[in-house]
Amino acid sequence: MPAKIISGKDIASEIRRELKVEVSELHKNQIFPKLVVVLVGNHPASESYVKGKIRAAEEIGMESVLIRLEDTISEEELLTKVEELNNDKSVHGILVQLPLPKQIAEQRIIEAIASDKDVDGFHPESVGRMVTGLETFLSCTPQGIMELLKRSDVPLQGKHAVVVGRSNIVGKPVALLLLQADATVTICHSKTADLASITKQADVLIAAVGRAEMITKEHVKNGAVVIDVGVNRTENGLVGDVKFDEVSEVASAITPVPGGVGPMTITMLMANTIESAKRHAR
Repeated sequence: MPAKIISGKDIASEIRRELKVEVSELHKNQIFPKLVVVLVGNHPASESYVKGKIRAAEEIGMESVLIRLEDTISEEELLTKVEELNNDKSVHGILVQLPLPKQIAEQRIIEAIASDKDVDGFHPESVGRMVTGLETFLSCTPQGIMELLKRSDVPLQGKHAVVVGRSNIVGKPVALLLLQADATVTICHSKTADLASITKQADVLIAAVGRAEMITKEHVKNGAVVIDVGVNRTENGLVGDVKFDEVSEVASAITPVPGGVGPMTITMLMANTIESAKRHAR
């Protein structure tokens, strides 16, 4: 029996409808969630991501502002702009789109964003609070993965989850969130010996390694749930880290690429901004 498709597109649409209602209620109480996206230069992929974020904000009735800056800007000038936004009480979420030009140290910019407006969940304080299980803004892609699993009724308690990838943006945080959901978690990476022997034990397999179609049928246990985080541009178009056609023959459920994790990431960014507005109002 072919795998059930976990449609991030459909689940994200459902969440956005809920967020639209929430924003409407907040407006009645004179709370107006506002996201500011800072785009430095004209990186084509960044342009595409930013358009998606602005469109999603408009869709749910939330205010969004795009600040475009030249790629010749200095690190100090960008830090000044971030500080302005930190001090602007009408702004609830600040997102500086990565990557940044080489003259700017990305980590310095991430750390300069006020942690209570860090709706991307990248600030070291946000990460530290997540690790210790305290309330914070979660990184949007891992949060989106957890929401996909929850809304697809995938049980995690006592299950073996294997994460392939150890990035700070996806691999490490999603492993911690799975752990907090009472899964037993294994993290694999490019140096893992005999990868298939480990991934084949997974009840839930998260592929976030950034290599086109690296996870094949041989890596997946019959009946496993497979979440594909990868977005790789190839001659045949966009593909994930999972060889979809063959893995869907053995998995019980699988996310497609595109239309899987991607739409959830942007939706979680909106949810974080709304949460920030509520916290600031309190």
